[in-house]
Amino acid sequence: MEDPQDVVLVADVGKSRCRVELRRGSELLGAADQHGFPGVHVDNGPTLAFDLLLETVALLPPGLPITTVTGIGAAVAGVEASAQKSQELATMLAQRFGVPAAVLSDATAAQLGALQGAPGTALIVGTGAVAFRFDELGVLHRADGWGPYLGDRGSGRWIGQQGLQAVLEAHDGGPATSLSASAGALVESPEMLPGWLAEQENPYRAMARFAPLVLQAAEAGDAVALNIVGEACRILTATVQRASGDGAGNKQRVALLGGVVGSDFFAALLRKSLASAGIEVVVPLGDGLDGAALAATRRGLIQERYIHRDGTNWPD
Repeated sequence: MEDPQDVVLVADVGKSRCRVELRRGSELLGAADQHGFPGVHVDNGPTLAFDLLLETVALLPPGLPITTVTGIGAAVAGVEASAQKSQELATMLAQRFGVPAAVLSDATAAQLGALQGAPGTALIVGTGAVAFRFDELGVLHRADGWGPYLGDRGSGRWIGQQGLQAVLEAHDGGPATSLSASAGALVESPEMLPGWLAEQENPYRAMARFAPLVLQAAEAGDAVALNIVGEACRILTATVQRASGDGAGNKQRVALLGGVVGSDFFAALLRKSLASAGIEVVVPLGDGLDGAALAATRRGLIQERYIHRDGTNWPD
């Protein structure tokens, strides 16, 4: 069982950002964050994740009881793409800190934190987009989350990309949009957008940073932006439906997570779209870091088969 006095190190090592927290039960002792990384599945991915996590830990405020840590939970991008590399990272962390370590995907951690280990669906809308459902038997049902080339439709990257494309279409004589003026914060002329994007270290994250401007334009009544946002809501509703199945004997509910649904305007439109499909939105009980903390302190979760563990003396 979890001891409320246990000190745990939790991390969310994502593609956009790496966050670490030191916790004692529900008490936050300290936090730090910095840039993200490509994912644990890439070449040398476990070492990249390990080094980044240690660098971020070093940014924690001085004087924290790091040496008394009893467990580590790390939500890491790319876990679902390589079980072997995820297990390798768990081993590296357990050996470095001398305590049990749990490594799980950022989406699994988000679902785990949002529903506190219970079965159900979580929709995560950030730079990417994915719906994760664990059923009562602990089987994962997912929809989308296939990355910027093949999926993540309706995500922050998708919304931003659609907005930038609309700017270029307007430049070519298509429907006028206030997004053209918004793009002026990036380039002097729409013709410079392709070159600007090519120069970005992470073009998908760069496109996602345009999403808030699309949402602002839509809220202000811009027709082009409203169409983009409306389509994003329809796409995300379909994503939740695919992850949730036909709903037979299973009332469809979903918890919403991610930076894009932090917009009250967008969240309201998405809730309306989900409601029209008979899907109830429930308040998330936590986030990915909370899910990582649960994985670090509790075993026998229904998500267990998707958690990579190493170390001994796991709590029962």
